[in-house]
Amino acid sequence: MSSDRKLWGSITMYLAVVALTMFLLPAVSIFLEHAANPGTALMLLAGRWFVFWGVGVRLALAGLRQVFQPAFTAKEIFHMTSEEALPLVRELGVANVASGVVGLLSIAFPSFVLPVAISAGIFYGVAGIRHLAERGRLRNETIAMVSDLFMAAILAVYVASCWTGR
Repeated sequence: MSSDRKLWGSITMYLAVVALTMFLLPAVSIFLEHAANPGTALMLLAGRWFVFWGVGVRLALAGLRQVFQPAFTAKEIFHMTSEEALPLVRELGVANVASGVVGLLSIAFPSFVLPVAISAGIFYGVAGIRHLAERGRLRNETIAMVSDLFMAAILAVYVASCWTGR
């Protein structure tokens, strides 16, 4: 396979995973659970499903890729070409897997949802702002920026709703 086709496949797969885990699957899950239990508050469902999909699945998958294929994140997100960056990307991957696992467990342990939303909201917010400040963003960094800021906003609204009781 040519390197251009391989790169295009990686970019396409990255966009698909981000779109599915951070937008489509949470929305479908919220819709289906609300249809089955119309009395359940939408904010509760948003917290549950965005934490599960957008934090749990998304960060677990990203973390696994960073652990086993650190060059993708190093090159396509951070524009690093040196092999020296790979151990750092792998460590980021382990942290993402750890956060992702707790996000996945939140479906079985609902008391995990709020703490995961707080920690992941901070992570996504800082990452999104960092991408926003970057000049000359390429496609994957723009995808990361938009999805990070979107997820930070969703999680912030959920956390605020927990504190205000709405």
